[in-house]
Amino acid sequence: MIITTTNSIEGRSIREYRGIAFGEVITGIDMFRDLGASLTNIFGGRSAGYEDELQNAREEALRELERRAADLGANAVVGVDVDYEVLGSNNGMLMVSASGTAVVID
Repeated sequence: MIITTTNSIEGRSIREYRGIAFGEVITGIDMFRDLGASLTNIFGGRSAGYEDELQNAREEALRELERRAADLGANAVVGVDVDYEVLGSNNGMLMVSASGTAVVID
């Protein structure tokens, strides 16, 4: 399945629009990653733990988007947008959502 942020796919025609598809993931940050991020905040540098968690959540949200688009009978998703939010009383949850238009292409 082709998943793209563009509104069209070069060399392919959109034959049918199947609707908007979504993929959402909400994940918690464990205390060890939080501790590592706190140390990084003090000493500087990048937080590999948070970066890994963000990458995993994004990939999972895109897989969920692909699955839901396939359930709609689509073979591509165009106009994909990925959003990130921090949730929870202590901002300890990360939400990644991906949405796009499920389409059938030639």
